[in-house]
Amino acid sequence: MPVTPERSARFADALSLTQPYARTRLYWTARAVFVSDPAQVRAFDTVFFDVFGGVTFTYDAPPDVEHELAVADDRPASADAKGGAPGGASPTPGDGEATNDAVSVVPVVASDEERLRDKHFDALEPGELAQLYRLMTEFRLAAPVRRRRRAKRDRRGQHIDLRRTLRGALRTAGDPVNLQRRRRVVERRRIVLLCDISGSMEPYSRAFLQFLTCAGKDAEAFVFATRLTRITRALATRSPERAIQRAAAAAPDWSSGTRIGEALKTFNDRHGRRGMARGAVIVILSDGWERGDPALVAQEMERLSRLAYRIVWVNPRVAAAGFSPRVGGMAAALPFVDALISGHNLEAMHEVIAEIGSERTRKLEPIEPEEEEWASATPVAGSSVAMPSGYSPSRGRTTPGWDLH
Repeated sequence: MPVTPERSARFADALSLTQPYARTRLYWTARAVFVSDPAQVRAFDTVFFDVFGGVTFTYDAPPDVEHELAVADDRPASADAKGGAPGGASPTPGDGEATNDAVSVVPVVASDEERLRDKHFDALEPGELAQLYRLMTEFRLAAPVRRRRRAKRDRRGQHIDLRRTLRGALRTAGDPVNLQRRRRVVERRRIVLLCDISGSMEPYSRAFLQFLTCAGKDAEAFVFATRLTRITRALATRSPERAIQRAAAAAPDWSSGTRIGEALKTFNDRHGRRGMARGAVIVILSDGWERGDPALVAQEMERLSRLAYRIVWVNPRVAAAGFSPRVGGMAAALPFVDALISGHNLEAMHEVIAEIGSERTRKLEPIEPEEEEWASATPVAGSSVAMPSGYSPSRGRTTPGWDLH
C-alpha cells in the first residue's frame, strides 16, 4: 500500500478526533485514511488484523469484517500481541456468534482524485499540483466560433465564386458549365488569459497557468502584478513544472503588489487595439484588489469590452459565503464583465470551461452601494436643507466677504 508522509500526518490527526477506544473504530479510521482503491482492502485487512489482533483467514471468500472486529473487541486485555485468546488458542470464524451468510458490502473511500476535485487550489501541495495536471489533461477547452470575412473554395458552398467560374468558362467557349462555389471561413475565437500573480493570487495562478498549458495550447497568456508580461512562449512546453518555472523567470514582479488598471492599460495599448483582443474571449483571473485608482480599471475595462467578444472574470473569492463584489477594482470592472465565477478548485473549472465556450454576451449589473450608517448632508432635489447662519446666498454672492465681480 502506498503510504505518504501526508497520509501518516492525516492519520495522526484523525486519531485525535475519533478517539479509537475500540478496534472497530480504529479499523474504519485507518481504512478511511490509507485505503484509496478497492484493490488495497485485502492488503490493509491482512496488516491490520496481524498487528492489532484478529483471526487468520484466507481470501478465497469475502471475509465478514464486522464479525472479525466484534470478536477482536470482545477479547480480554490479556490476549497476546497477535490478538489470540488466553492460552494461545486463536478463535476461528466459526467460534462465538454465527457469522452472517450475506456478503457484506465493502465501502469504498474517496480516492485521491476525488479529494483533489474539491480541494482549493491554495491548499494544494507540490505533489498534488502534479496530480492535478494529469486530471486537467482530460479537459477540452473550446471557444465560440466566428465567421471570417475571407472565403475559401468549397464544393458545397452557399455562394458562387464568380471569378473562378469565369476563369473556368474560358475552357468551355465562355459557357459557365462548372459553377465554382465558396463559403466563409469558420474558426475558433482566440482565448486570452490575463492572470494575476500577486501575493494573494499566487497559488491560484500556478493552477490556472497549468490548466492553460494542457487545455489551451493555442491561447495567449499574460501575467501581471505591478506590470504586464507576456508568457505565451514560456508555456509552450510539455512539462508543467518547467512551464511554471519559465513563466516565473519571465515575470520579475511575481508575488508582488497588484495594479490591475495599469496592466489593462498596457494590454489595450500594446496588444488589444492591434488585433489580439478583437473578437476574442478574455479571461481575467484576479481577486479584484487594486492598489491604484479604481477609476482607471473602469476606463480600461470599458475599452476592452468594446474590442472583446466576451469577458470572463474568475475570482476565487466568489466561492466564499456572503461574497459581494464591492472591492474597488472588482466593483469598477463588474459592469463590463459577462460572467463572474469562482474557479477555486478542479470541480469549479468545469464552469470556467462552460463560460469560455458560451455564446452569451450579457453584461452584469453593477452592485448598488450600501446604505450609509449616518445620514448624508448632501442636499437632495426637492428637499429643503437648512444652511448655517451667515452663509445664505444673496443676489449673486455665495460666500460673505467674497466679491465675484
